[in-house]
Amino acid sequence: MALPSVILILLFGQTRIFFVMSRDGLLPEVLSKIHAKWRTLYVVTALTGAVVAFAAAFLPVGQLADIANAGTLYAFMMVAIAVMMLRKSEPNRPRKFKTPALWLVGPATIAGCLFLFFNLPFEAMLVLPIWAAVGMVIYFLYGYRKSHLGRGIVEVHEPEIHDIKPEIPGVDEDRR
Repeated sequence: MALPSVILILLFGQTRIFFVMSRDGLLPEVLSKIHAKWRTLYVVTALTGAVVAFAAAFLPVGQLADIANAGTLYAFMMVAIAVMMLRKSEPNRPRKFKTPALWLVGPATIAGCLFLFFNLPFEAMLVLPIWAAVGMVIYFLYGYRKSHLGRGIVEVHEPEIHDIKPEIPGVDEDRR
């Protein structure tokens, strides 16, 4: 039960990451298309789903789990590093949640993630640097030149989110 739910969450997350990267010019703009009727990321969801379906058809489930674990451990480690860096570089930044004993929890998180990562099968550990290299190639061949930030284009998309009010049956406008 755990593996399908983890893969499903990774798919949701990956489509949103590709969407934001596309919206920022780091990937082709077609990936940020939103369906007019259902307001979903249909292009990037279909492409991501096709890649995952292809991998699921040709790789053993245990190998897929190891690959997913490698990426997740790397992401958790980077979050721990970023939280520690932000606490040091921007100590007065407003925070809705503050990690207690960060200088104990952060290094313990990093050490734990590294320990678990280096106990994965060697093939799973190789996937991370290979995908990082593929990402760097895509960035330098496409994203570097097309990046909105690099070209001085700054767009703020958050107000768009607040303008969209979902239709909730049985709930009047004032309670939304």
